Amino acid sequence: MSYINSSVKPFNATAFHNGKFVPVSDADLKGKWSIVFFYPADFTFVCPTELGDVADLYPEFQKLGVEVYSVSTDTHFTHKAWHDTSDTIKKINYPMIGDPTGTITRNFGVMIEEAGLADRGTFVLDPEGKIQIVEINAGGVGRDASELLRKVKAAQYVASHPGEVCPAKWNEGDATLAPSLDLVGKI
Repeated sequence: MSYINSSVKPFNATAFHNGKFVPVSDADLKGKWSIVFFYPADFTFVCPTELGDVADLYPEFQKLGVEVYSVSTDTHFTHKAWHDTSDTIKKINYPMIGDPTGTITRNFGVMIEEAGLADRGTFVLDPEGKIQIVEINAGGVGRDASELLRKVKAAQYVASHPGEVCPAKWNEGDATLAPSLDLVGKI
């Protein structure tokens, strides 16, 4: 099943954000670029390294008009406890969504049913709430927030420049391609 250009499914949840419990729904993922960042569980090993990495680059995502939402099948209460006890997680300024029923995790197709946990899934949504980037890693393989930032910049560039595409390893300011008959077989 391809997730690309599919719309986010409806959900309602509670997140821990800036010291408060706040409601979050699918409607919050529309009107701006969003990242929905799934991870298996709080108080684990690879997860805090990833969430901390995203926290370090969160100001850069915000400059691009991107909101980040982390999601696990833990509760929002557990997110608060983890935030209060871990120096790495204390750095997080983005909403940490609790998904104890697994609804959001299943909606995005990253539920590990036998464990009741999420795979390491990353989804970048455009302002219409349509998925533009999907990355799913095995549990033991951590993600790189700087690569995610690069991909977001590429997705935003392509969205705002119809007829252009970003080649492999494209970085902001690099040359893009304009697919045409003249390029066929010449790259």
